[in-house]
Amino acid sequence: MGFSQFLDSRRDRAKALVKILKEQFSYVSILGADSKSTAIRVDASTSNISNGQDTECGFVVKLNNGSCFFEYAMDDIGEDVATLAEEIKEAFSASAALKQASIEHISLKDEPLVQSFARASDLHEYSDAQLLDFCQKTQKELQGKSENILNAMVALNTMEVSKLFISQNRELDQDYAFIGGVLVLVYRENEKVVQVYNFEGSQNVADVMAALPSKMDALVDRAHHLGYAKPIEPGVYDVITDPSITGLIAHEAFGHGVEMDQFVKDRALAKQYVGQYVASPICNMKDGAASALSIASYFFDDDGVLAGDTQIIKDGILVTGISDLASASQLGTSPTGNGRRQSTRRKAYTRMTNTFFEKGTDKLEDMIASIKHGYMLFETDNGMEDPKNWAIQCVAQYGIEIVDGKLTENYVSPVVMSGYVPDLLKSISMISDDFEICGSGFCGKGYKEWVRVSDGGPALKARVKLG
Repeated sequence: MGFSQFLDSRRDRAKALVKILKEQFSYVSILGADSKSTAIRVDASTSNISNGQDTECGFVVKLNNGSCFFEYAMDDIGEDVATLAEEIKEAFSASAALKQASIEHISLKDEPLVQSFARASDLHEYSDAQLLDFCQKTQKELQGKSENILNAMVALNTMEVSKLFISQNRELDQDYAFIGGVLVLVYRENEKVVQVYNFEGSQNVADVMAALPSKMDALVDRAHHLGYAKPIEPGVYDVITDPSITGLIAHEAFGHGVEMDQFVKDRALAKQYVGQYVASPICNMKDGAASALSIASYFFDDDGVLAGDTQIIKDGILVTGISDLASASQLGTSPTGNGRRQSTRRKAYTRMTNTFFEKGTDKLEDMIASIKHGYMLFETDNGMEDPKNWAIQCVAQYGIEIVDGKLTENYVSPVVMSGYVPDLLKSISMISDDFEICGSGFCGKGYKEWVRVSDGGPALKARVKLG
């Protein structure tokens, strides 16, 4: 571990390039990324070590001339910085689309800051061979838990991120790591095949290695019950959401819906409701890379803005959205540290990081006891939303029926929760006093632009439409 030597060796060249370009452009910044990730996967028949999806290396220059933005990506900053600067200027001048898309005069702040950030990790203490050995042993143990297991898969995904940001007044670098562990079962019982999974994540390998084996028995038990799960009878029910489903609601309801680049394009209904009640008065929601520690946490975003901790909903009122540098400058607001790229070859957009409901004051057992007939919903499957019309659909892997205030052995699967976002959020009547952040995958902007995210929160009690 340690900050990238490659990026460090290009620091002075980046400064020189900024200085030359600043003679023509009102705003200039350079982001350098050198990220390494490894995916180790073992199942009943194969073992594999490969580069992970987070691996990248390159630079991107961001320019503004007072009326439009322009970005120029490259693999390296060569020694001939002057020639490179001329190539960038020529590329800017040749883009007719930029001239057609000019907007009102933009004044970008570039507040002075020079700082290095680092997060400690034990990743450097483990070789790939050791990580593979752990996966093989864990897979063998998991496979042997039941004769109904058709295949067991164990995976470790490591991510080491180094980023360098240079502008006229800012010089920032960050170095951090995150490790994700996954257990997956393909299981057959009652003439039915189901797939279940569990995730554990940490900045330390030791934490993941300690936690994954402890999740095996519960995973097998879940697979067993899903083998006998029945379809749910469609209707409107009182429900309790586990942290995974709570996070899915946060992600779909006021995640994409408050990404303020959608405000600029008038594609989000949330823009019209800032300052108004959109949820129950007991609801509070946040987003921010500095709000929690997960796979989506960093020290500064790809615009060089320090990581935020943004209050999206306060006591049921929509307070604000989240933004990148470009959308904030167009809307006349301050960027929230949510400018993110899939890679240095892709545009920066406003993107979620850690999106979650804050915990409440209720006990989970009291929440369950308050329901005469309903369901507790578990494990995110998938979700989608329509930010322009505030429709939402969340799919839970399964639900457990609640009868007379007690959880039963009656499992239903899958469960689709749908409706109008304010109706769902205003129906929330209890929020538990515990809290969990979950983050194991990617989120796209529409159908592309994938970045790491997490979500979660406490358990919620709400009244929703299920099918």
